[in-house]
Amino acid sequence: MNAGTKSDPWNLKTPPGTAEYQMYRDEKDGKAVIVCVVGSTTLLYDARCLEDLHAMLKAHGDWMDLGGADEQKEAKPGTVEAWGRSESNPVGGWYGLKKGLRGRFGVYVPPLMEALGLAELTHEAKNNKMRAI
Repeated sequence: MNAGTKSDPWNLKTPPGTAEYQMYRDEKDGKAVIVCVVGSTTLLYDARCLEDLHAMLKAHGDWMDLGGADEQKEAKPGTVEAWGRSESNPVGGWYGLKKGLRGRFGVYVPPLMEALGLAELTHEAKNNKMRAI
């Protein structure tokens, strides 16, 4: 497995396997972040999302819909995406850090969780789910 650094990023695919992207750990303004590079677009997520999402999924105890959505769209309630922007999550809101590009948490973070051995995902054309390992 790759080291998860800028020079050796994690090479991932979206849950349906239709798009490839890279993620790596970095620091921005003194904060640990996960950088997600999709084509020419770069998104940033608070790095604690990995630990927090894993804990939430463990407590949930079953499969949860991913529900990926852009920041400008409402997230389907009860999904990983909705949790990733909820005021009731451990950071009190968005794990996405780049205004205008804070969404898609339920698309890009779950495959990294799977690659790190923290979760398993379904890999269907639509309506994918995840659960903690």
